[in-house]
Order: sequence, then structure tokens, then C-alpha cells
Amino acid sequence: MPSSTKTGAGRRPPPGPLLETGPHRVVVLALRGVVAFELGLPHRFLQASALDRDDGPGPGRGSAYEVVMCTVDDGPVLTSAGFEALPTHPKTALASADTIVIPGITGGRLLHTGRLPDALAALLATARPDVRWVSICTGAWALAAMGLLNGRRATTHWAHADDFRRLFPAVDLDPDVLWVDHGDVLTSAGNAAGIDLLLHLLRTDHGSEVANRVARGAVVAPWRDGGQAQFIEQPVPPPGEGGTGPTRAWALDRLAAPLDLTALAAHARMSVRTFTRRFREETGESAGAWLTRVRVEHARHLLETTDLGVDEVAARCGFGTAASLRLQLGAAVGLSPLAYRRTYRRTSA
Repeated sequence: MPSSTKTGAGRRPPPGPLLETGPHRVVVLALRGVVAFELGLPHRFLQASALDRDDGPGPGRGSAYEVVMCTVDDGPVLTSAGFEALPTHPKTALASADTIVIPGITGGRLLHTGRLPDALAALLATARPDVRWVSICTGAWALAAMGLLNGRRATTHWAHADDFRRLFPAVDLDPDVLWVDHGDVLTSAGNAAGIDLLLHLLRTDHGSEVANRVARGAVVAPWRDGGQAQFIEQPVPPPGEGGTGPTRAWALDRLAAPLDLTALAAHARMSVRTFTRRFREETGESAGAWLTRVRVEHARHLLETTDLGVDEVAARCGFGTAASLRLQLGAAVGLSPLAYRRTYRRTSA
């Protein structure tokens, strides 16, 4: 599966090629106190996935998704920014959704009690049995209250982890990752992690070409893997000790080289012990885990965008052998290099 955070439970096959059977309907359910930033993300990143190449729109071209917004009572909802948002469609749109997105909320009965208000529970019950559920940040409260996350791994913003665990002990909460994908149910951490999850949906549904184009248009990173750590609040490192950022940039240009912790620390002009501590403070992960992750990401990029053989991809990413690449890619995404290439290049094929 295309993420180390997946379990595969309930996994559905991705949709067919773009617009083969019409746009995929995404219904954004805005609850009272909806986080304003997150409310607009599905439209910006999914509705923007139009089939307009360099020659501009043409006959039969359009978005891969139809994104609409509704509320529980068909009325406006007060957002976290203090303004009201008007629904674009009646709540009956939920019954025809292919994907339902629930952005984060601030305050309210659901966050405090973990129980769905009657009107919300009744509305959610109208969704199709095969719908794909997506939550951003505290939107996970709604999915958990429905029982969709029981016995499953899920995530939300790290700052709300204790409250979530208290209210939903049956959920395997992992607040250290950006998103978790079970195929039929997906959860993400706060704000920017919602962008990462939506780009992951695009990549899963329609391939990297579409996802990368949308990311470039929005001027955001096209790829942050679900297993990447959330940027949990930590004390700022003492400024006099320098940082590891220049060394990370240096390493990214030399992934094919035999880099190790000693080489990284030497470039940063730090002892291995100091470098190890500073690296974790600044990135939330160990240097070894980071190096493996970025090498896997580079391998995924090469498999998606080139015809290089597996041996050459392994060499360019610093894994050395195809067997090593196969092991690391399998651990990260659950697919062999060739299977990964077949999956994520099907659109261009």
C-alpha cells in the first residue's frame, strides 16, 4: 500500500482513469466551528485537478472531482475565523457522495463529549455504504464517534491526542504521523497535513502527474509521506550550536553516495552525539530514518517518472542493490518496485 501508515483494512481499488465515468463527487461537511483554512482545501486541491495541459482546456476536459459543501441544517455555519460559510448544496448531497471530507472543528459538543448530536448522526447515516471517509485534524472526532476507527490506526493533531485517547480508547491513535490511509477511511493531522492527505488522494486516484501539477500550482511540496513526523512543539535549540539544515540539503544532492551518520556529522562540523541530538530536535526523526525516507521518496519519484531499471534506480537512490531497494520500498509502501511503477504510472500508460 502506498504508505507505511496503511493497514489495508477495507482497501478499495482506486477509481478508473480521469473522467472515465464522470467526476468523483466529494462532499465537504462543514460543522459549526469548522476550521476556515481546512474548509477550502478540498476545493483547492481536488477541484483544481483539471485536465488542462499546456494547450489549455479543450472538449471533454474538466476536473476529476466535483467538490460541493453542505451543512447539517442547510444553513450557514460560523467558521473558526469568525465569518459564516454558506453551503453550496443541500445536505441531501451527502447521500450521493463518493468521498466525504470532514474538516477540523473548534469547540462544540462533539469535541467535549465524543458523541454525535442527533441531527449530525442522522445525516451521516445517509451516506452510501461504499463511501470513502476523510477527516482533517479534529474532523477525526466525527469518524471515531461513528465507530469507523475502532480497532484501527488513526491520527489527528498532536495537541489533541490526550483528549482523543480519553474519548475514544478503542482507536489506535498515532499522533506522530501526518496521515493514515485504510482505503475506505483516511485521517490526517492538522492544517497542512490536510494538504498532504489530499495530494495523496490525488496520487492514489489518478497518478503522480496530476498530483504534482496541482502541488506546483499551489506552490506546496508535492510529497510528504504519511509516516513523516508531525512538527510537535519542542524547545528551540540553542542558536549558537548551528543547525542541520545545510547538511540535509547537502545530503539530498548526494543520495547516491554512501552517506552515513559519521559523514553527515562531519559535514555539519559536529560530533556524532551532538548532530544526532540536534537532528532529532529539528526534524522529529533520527538522521538514519530521515535518510532512508528521502531515499525511498527519490526512488518513488524515479519509478513514477522514468523508465530506469530497478538496479539503476537503486544505485541513484543510494540503496546499492535492487534487493535493498525492494526491501526498503516494501517496508515503506507495501509494494515491490515493479508493482509500484505499474500502479502509479497507469495514467500516463
